[in-house]
Amino acid sequence: MEAASHSTGAVKRRHFYGRRMGRGMTAFQHGLLETLLPELSLDITASPPQPLTALFGPGIRDVWLEIGFGGGEHLAWQAERHTDVGFIGCEPFVKGVANLVRSARQGGLAPLRIHNDDARFALDWLPDASIGRAFVLFPDPWPKKRHRKRRFLGPDALASLARVMRPGAVLRFATDIADYAEMVGENIATQPAFAARPGLLAERPQDWPQTRYEQKAIAAGRLCQFFVFERV
Repeated sequence: MEAASHSTGAVKRRHFYGRRMGRGMTAFQHGLLETLLPELSLDITASPPQPLTALFGPGIRDVWLEIGFGGGEHLAWQAERHTDVGFIGCEPFVKGVANLVRSARQGGLAPLRIHNDDARFALDWLPDASIGRAFVLFPDPWPKKRHRKRRFLGPDALASLARVMRPGAVLRFATDIADYAEMVGENIATQPAFAARPGLLAERPQDWPQTRYEQKAIAAGRLCQFFVFERV
């Protein structure tokens, strides 16, 4: 991945794999996207503020990033319990975005910005060492061998995360796909900016709420694995 320029203007399009639209969007959800999403959208055409916490106003001590937040339940749970943290959520699937916008409307999740597009654009935009915690939870598995190069946590994405995460920040990763876990472990081992501390967890911590994707994996009989990597 190319280094971020942090300049304003149009961004170069990349090929995007995966769904953006879904079935069953209600008129209420469409209304939320039209009325509230513009207020919460991350504007990557403008230069990021320095420090990045200024994006959310006073009283914010850190910024956390979730890539592929799905239905938004994990991000909403974290935001409700960490009111002094600003959250940036990346999710191209519009129904998931509508769910998070609804949570923001109901719970008043003011310190929130949503990037409704490829997360790589947001990573390019973010300043160096500006993120205190990052989450990549149950990303699209791309199970077919010929599609595995599409998996998100490859060498380029890890290098970009290493750039935007400050020393001591942690990357939380979860998957129910065994060879995805192996791939990430191999990629982490070749990325000196990250250390597996503690690496694979014995179980999901209490401050790591269960998502609908984990529930589906458990119902299907798949083993869920949870990892924590430290930016060193």
